[in-house]
Amino acid sequence: MAAEQDEPQNLAQAITEISERASLLVREEIELAKAEIATKLTRLVTGALVGIAAGFFVVIAMFFILVGLAWLLWYELFPKGEIFLGFFVVAGGLLVLAIVSGLLAALALRRGSPPTPTMAIDEARKIRETVAAKDAQV
Repeated sequence: MAAEQDEPQNLAQAITEISERASLLVREEIELAKAEIATKLTRLVTGALVGIAAGFFVVIAMFFILVGLAWLLWYELFPKGEIFLGFFVVAGGLLVLAIVSGLLAALALRRGSPPTPTMAIDEARKIRETVAAKDAQV
């Protein structure tokens, strides 16, 4: 008789333990998903900021190209010196910076999007498969 009374108590204890472990797994999966999304959003923000920097460099380069063109026209119309070459060198350097920044921005944006918690989803899938396999054995 004592064994029959212990059995429901052990079953209740086992159910409680399983419930606590499942809750812990769910909380850990949520934390993993939060961490993944935070990492991907950081990459997206970084990519956007570098893209803004690239756009800034292009705008400044265009300014120098226009100023250089103005000096070139001045030189062609009134030849006194080759001052415009300095403007074109600066504009070329800014365009190189813009290209490098744009490529880095594209890389960061590609790595960061879409911000889905793939690791958390994979872990949840593994847990579900493990639980299903254990249920099939019982």
